[in-house]
Amino acid sequence: MTETTRPLVGGPRHAISAGHYLATGAGLAILEAGGNAIDAGVAAGLVLGVVQPDIVNFGGVAPILIRRADGRIESIAGLGHWPMSLPPDLFMREHGGKMPKGVLRCVVPAAPDAWITALQRHGTMGFAEVAEAAIRFAAEGFPVYPMFAESIALHQADYASWPSNAPIFLPGGKPHAVGELFIQSDLAGVIRYMAEEDRRARAKGGREAGLQAAHDAFYRGDIAQRILSFMKQEGGYLSASDLANFRSRIEPAVTRQWQGHEVTTSGPWCQGPALLEALLLFEKAGFQEHKHNSPDYLHLLSECLKTAMADREYHFGDPAFHDVPLDALLGEAHLAARVAEIDMARAHPGMPAPRLNHGTGRHEASERKVAAIEPDTSYVAVVDREGNAFSATPSDGSWNIPVVPGLGFVVSGRGSQSRPDPSHPSGVRPGGRPRLTPNPALAVTRDGAIIPFGTPGGDVQVQAMMQVLVNHLHFGMNLQEAIEAPRVATYSFPSSFAPYDYFPARLAVESRIPAATRDALRARGHDIQDWPDWTWLAGSVEAVRHDPATGTKTAGADPRRPAYAMAM
Repeated sequence: MTETTRPLVGGPRHAISAGHYLATGAGLAILEAGGNAIDAGVAAGLVLGVVQPDIVNFGGVAPILIRRADGRIESIAGLGHWPMSLPPDLFMREHGGKMPKGVLRCVVPAAPDAWITALQRHGTMGFAEVAEAAIRFAAEGFPVYPMFAESIALHQADYASWPSNAPIFLPGGKPHAVGELFIQSDLAGVIRYMAEEDRRARAKGGREAGLQAAHDAFYRGDIAQRILSFMKQEGGYLSASDLANFRSRIEPAVTRQWQGHEVTTSGPWCQGPALLEALLLFEKAGFQEHKHNSPDYLHLLSECLKTAMADREYHFGDPAFHDVPLDALLGEAHLAARVAEIDMARAHPGMPAPRLNHGTGRHEASERKVAAIEPDTSYVAVVDREGNAFSATPSDGSWNIPVVPGLGFVVSGRGSQSRPDPSHPSGVRPGGRPRLTPNPALAVTRDGAIIPFGTPGGDVQVQAMMQVLVNHLHFGMNLQEAIEAPRVATYSFPSSFAPYDYFPARLAVESRIPAATRDALRARGHDIQDWPDWTWLAGSVEAVRHDPATGTKTAGADPRRPAYAMAM
């Protein structure tokens, strides 16, 4: 057994792991009060939007995967679309093919709808009940923790540039000190108003009426009017009909067999299926022959990831507008052809060429030394006593979009993950959705264990999730050991975030991986970027495991961020 910085937690009833300890505690309280995994996951997700307001936004995105105890799986997209009135050539015609900061990159805020949709379809509680902790931490505050303080300091100039953001994040012109209470009165008012509308309607018409009232309060009522007024003032395109008619799509989940296990992701409207392709390539290429984190192992891992992310670049986009050849990408012929391209003696110098189409044009290497990373996203996994599993990856930063005055949150800026060119598979199009990096996942082992898992990390998400899953399912590490093992990440493909940086052959490596291994990878042509021993850039994987045979629930959380796991 490998020594870890934290214990693997476990219990007989339920377990939860989330990107911040207050969210974990809030979800556990719901479970202890009789709520199911969906109730607890929504409660934790709402808290993440309060206690991680730099990387998760109440008006952002919240993709959700749910597996009911009877085996039914459902994917709630939790991703908003571009305004219907947006000119498709706007960014090419007026912004030189760039994605500017501000409200022009705003899409419909999807998270409130996604949380409520999950409660309507699978929960047992009302919005007011699951929102209590979020209201409390917004109104009473929470102690500023080091990563939050560092995040605000990193983007201090950006926060200062928005008159509505600065008073919240830079009171008195400077960031909060670590340990100081961070209070969000306007956001507390928004969530409290939705909770009051829920209670009022529920008293007359029951739980369903209450949930619908909370939804209407945001998408049709006073909150919507404030959003629309501000969008108009700032030159945005979001309309009343965009908000009033919005519901998160219930999308087909994608499941594939890997090593006798089943792994499930959301569809190609997000990057989730790239995880499946990378795993299948790794399996077909014979990763089992190599020692964990040896030069051969990490070389093969990076080449498989590089290939899967190249296919993501060439093909993934909103399936409502773009035909994604997913069966072909995950099919035997394509996988075999891709594996045949891998040279175990030499790293591919860039991004593998497309095989199923003509590609997406010329990709220029970035002149920057490191990627322009948008530090956003968190994660929550829950399993309850019945065996229901919840996996969600809420997101959206608050530094490159103005906060709506009086509401305390930004309208989702996830449009930054669309390409300005409408001809790209994930290009801007009215009513279309950007290709999302947040991608919750679930695994069911060959022995029937159920594992919801996920991470923040942008383009590193799939990479971190893959390494942890292989650590756990193939190498036999427990969840905490699998999470804490050192990781690598390739950047040899265009970033999902504007300005879409591309670093051919770049491989970042946590320095707990020996220098001799890094040198061996460098000798094969990898452009090695030495990370510290531990870095939040490598993701923050959280996971829960339910073993039906014993009834035991275990959970692990990543020490690279303020994530925690709890079980009872």
